[in-house]
Amino acid sequence: MSESVNSLVIEDLAFAYPDGNQALFGVNLKVKRGERVALLGPNGAGKTTLILHLNGILNSGHGRVFVADKLVDTKDKDGLKQIRSKIGIVFQDPDDQLFMPTVGQDVAFGPYNMGARDGELEKIVNEALSLVGMLEYKDRPPHHLSFGQRRRVAVATVLAMKPEILVLDEPSSNLDPASRRELADILRSLEITMIMVTHDLPYAYELCERSLILSGGVIAADGKTKNILMDVELLKKHRLEMPVGFTL
Repeated sequence: MSESVNSLVIEDLAFAYPDGNQALFGVNLKVKRGERVALLGPNGAGKTTLILHLNGILNSGHGRVFVADKLVDTKDKDGLKQIRSKIGIVFQDPDDQLFMPTVGQDVAFGPYNMGARDGELEKIVNEALSLVGMLEYKDRPPHHLSFGQRRRVAVATVLAMKPEILVLDEPSSNLDPASRRELADILRSLEITMIMVTHDLPYAYELCERSLILSGGVIAADGKTKNILMDVELLKKHRLEMPVGFTL
């Protein structure tokens, strides 16, 4: 595939689990470099299934996924390693990603395994922690941090890999209002392609100009976030609701 303006291209992606549950029914999607896209949809819509195809955790056998112009091919182990350095997924629970004795060691883990050492590694860690405002916590144990701080460190562990695409799974969940705002400020400052899976429609509106609704394994809507959120019937049809009192 030739060099293009797209960070992500998905072509006719379909997937069924071994129990026969069909989660995706032919998804087509293009995300441009630097674009921020919210992936909205009810529980069971296929959002997580879609995300897990982006770095080859799941392999459909039907359809193709390109990340930074490279085909995601689970049979190509070297290629898959490259892909996984280009797409960083921040999971909903930061404790799924933080397991080292200190914050700095957590952030260093990925770059170290990609060959970074000594001064280069130190520079990468410091830069990633600075991006999320957590450099002063570098030598702290992660379990001594607040939930919001741990989520920011989880973001730093991904940014340290200098990915092409940052994928965030419900980034605002379980955050108090101040932590929610701090994370939004950080995410807004990043110059990176972003895909945000969320039920938090105001957060999607705040951070992503474009939104998709994935429902029943297909993309049911794709457009400007404001236009989608103003379509009350569309939201209702796909079990999405704006918070009481929130106006666009």
